[in-house]
Amino acid sequence: MKKVVIVHQWMAGAQGDWRPWLKSELEKLGYIVFLPDMPDIDTPVIEKWVDKLAEVVGKPDENTYFIGHSIGCQTILRYLEKTGTPVGGALFVAGWFGLENLEDEETEAIARPWIKTPVDIQKIRAVLPKSTLVISDNDPYGAFAENKQRFSELGSKIIVLHDAGHVTEEDGFIEAPDLLKE
Repeated sequence: MKKVVIVHQWMAGAQGDWRPWLKSELEKLGYIVFLPDMPDIDTPVIEKWVDKLAEVVGKPDENTYFIGHSIGCQTILRYLEKTGTPVGGALFVAGWFGLENLEDEETEAIARPWIKTPVDIQKIRAVLPKSTLVISDNDPYGAFAENKQRFSELGSKIIVLHDAGHVTEEDGFIEAPDLLKE
């Protein structure tokens, strides 16, 4: 049975934005879907988020798929690097390696470990046979070219949305039936 784990973004819970809709749509297609609330959403820490993801996933296999939004993508990448077990694939929404335009020093301090702690692209490629990045050309957190490049190195198919911001409900992005077909 195929399972999908959806990992939400920083400062938002599992029930926000398009995630409940996506969970429902995937369940209609027969997937088992996990949509956990990650720990400390206002001050995310790499180890806590990766450990929570590992707990939710259990034993991954080629029928395990991931969907991440923003820092959720980072969590999935770091989990895959750590687990070393091949999975089915991943969809990265508003994924990033670099960020710009952060609100204040406190936000920068929280983001710094996520940005500065490297991930081993080759280790991830070895366990991630296919992935897609959905990214907006006007994401307020910038680093558009860098993020496209890094996900390309990962082997991800790149889908660029026009004027979709950080791909949140606030940006007008509630449902994505066309992307779901991918």
